[in-house]
Amino acid sequence: MDLPVARVHVDVGLPHLDRLFDYAVPEALDQAAVPGSRVRVRFSGRLVDGYVVERVAESELARLAPLSKSLSDEVVLPPATIELVRAVADHYAGTFSDVVRLAVPPRHAATEKAEVKPLPETGAPDASPGPLAAYPDGVGYISALASGASPRAAWTVVPVAAPIGDWTEGFAAAAAACVASGRSAVLVVPDVKDVARLLPAVERRVGRGLVVRQSADLGPAARYRAFLRGLRGQARVVVGTRSAVFAPVVDLGLVCVWDDGDDLLSDPHAPYPHARDVAAIRVTQRGAGLLLGSYSRTAEVQSWVGRSWLHPIALTADRARTEAPAVRVAADDDFALERDPEARAARLPHQAFSVVRTGLAQGPILVQVPRAGYVVSLSCQTCREPVRCPHCRGRVRTDSSPGSGHPLTTCTWCGRAVLGWSCPSCGGTRWRSTRVGSERTAEELGKAFPGTTVRLSSLGKVLTEVGSEPCLVVATPGAEPVADGGYAAALLLDSSVLLNRPDLRAAEEALRRWFLVTALVRPGSDGGTVLVVGPSGSRPLQALTRVDPVGFAERELADRVEAELPPAVFLAVAQGEWAALIELAAAVATVPGAVALGPALVVPTEDGADQLARLVIRSPLASGPPLVATLRAFLAARSARKDQRQLRIKVDPVDVG
Repeated sequence: MDLPVARVHVDVGLPHLDRLFDYAVPEALDQAAVPGSRVRVRFSGRLVDGYVVERVAESELARLAPLSKSLSDEVVLPPATIELVRAVADHYAGTFSDVVRLAVPPRHAATEKAEVKPLPETGAPDASPGPLAAYPDGVGYISALASGASPRAAWTVVPVAAPIGDWTEGFAAAAAACVASGRSAVLVVPDVKDVARLLPAVERRVGRGLVVRQSADLGPAARYRAFLRGLRGQARVVVGTRSAVFAPVVDLGLVCVWDDGDDLLSDPHAPYPHARDVAAIRVTQRGAGLLLGSYSRTAEVQSWVGRSWLHPIALTADRARTEAPAVRVAADDDFALERDPEARAARLPHQAFSVVRTGLAQGPILVQVPRAGYVVSLSCQTCREPVRCPHCRGRVRTDSSPGSGHPLTTCTWCGRAVLGWSCPSCGGTRWRSTRVGSERTAEELGKAFPGTTVRLSSLGKVLTEVGSEPCLVVATPGAEPVADGGYAAALLLDSSVLLNRPDLRAAEEALRRWFLVTALVRPGSDGGTVLVVGPSGSRPLQALTRVDPVGFAERELADRVEAELPPAVFLAVAQGEWAALIELAAAVATVPGAVALGPALVVPTEDGADQLARLVIRSPLASGPPLVATLRAFLAARSARKDQRQLRIKVDPVDVG
């Protein structure tokens, strides 16, 4: 046995044990315990799983415990994946064990041992540029991929239900060009609806036998089978949700990520990696190409474009406005509503009624409402003071009409029924609706347009598609179905709800969601119209009417640079008990340029003990790596001394409130 020592990453998840451990390889396991395979070892008196990272000739330790068992000789963790997992763990101040759980699905023994079927014969990939041909440098990007180069680009897609706005064909063209060059591609999208839209386009261009789907909705066997097909080189293109960004393939040539602003691409499990950043790390390590596509543009992508790390592929704002639906803004202030009897009845301005009437003569109409439910926000009829729960001070909502006699009002925090309410400010006992949900909106539109079919799509009952017949579709953000041939028009109601969220990315997220709706509408040349009800002077609404996501991203990034906010700076957010955060603040103070803001209370307790607080840590980008190293060292020290106080750290968090 030439290499009798196995260096193993043990699956324990404790920060102070995030390193390799040496084990002796028994003679019986010499052939099975290969680098990248799963093994079982005895660690701290119990058997735990682990991965062999490498085999070496000798160890610094005199005596080594032997490997207990080889679970499989399948190399599920090739060197490229090991390098990626380690880099992601280091970037997000996490552990190797935490990240490898996201990268490698649980083993399914029967699937692993099943006979490998031969690949079906497929023709040459269709590497024609498709919709990218209409964009400057789009043809050049596809040609570069087909020739074996590795270009990196940010593709800003025109939001319209027309071939020029078909991002699925653009991604499929890029994947086909990559396969034509003899390499593999990984395509990552936010959710399974996007997978269902993208997969047929890729299979049509590349060949069904060379494409595999990886998503969380697959069962254990199907998910592991898809993982193995990419690992073994049976599949040349992987299409999947956020975890697919780790998918091992043979000779990676391209990673595509659609709509990087979608928070579904940020994993909710520690260390909370974002697929966009994992993709950037991976293509840098492997020298592969990258394509980030979206109808809008995030500040992070704009910063990469500004540094020339990404090449922009986009139409000018004037050309995009010509191709997209016509976008208009209608005021929703009280003055406008008071002047219009129809607006008072359904809380819609007169322009909205005109758009609906005209659109229904041509096809379906999409109405986006920010919130589900009936009446989601109440205030006092007399003084407009928000209605609060007398027990926990949470906001109160109702699932019935104010004029129904005995409306059911409940607290959105504690769930208690609120009975016999009276305003603490003026003593009034009547309330009014200030924000209505999708159910109330559907009810009002049904009354305003009798005889018209009204369909509802929201959490719990999401429609995937509708036909081309005239109807009204009321949907919440993310639940908008696709219409056959595109919608004739779309209404974006209560836009201020999205704009006024207490979050750094509120404006960026609102514009992203509005462009997603705009992309479902026919071109303006075919009568497609989008009407937004909201404050016409807001920057996101102005960018929407101009169809100018690039200009908005440039100004958004400039504002963040001036205010020293991400992505212009490095940011980490820690939440936990007060005493633990005080110690963390002292530790990060040693990093040059790092500033600890807080801690500030988040959830105070009645007795004042074990209060949960938040600490925001900011530093220049150049100080990011040493700051992460300090965070990891702090977490390792806490773990080693078995500190039980609550503490959670997020690096580059998506939600910055």
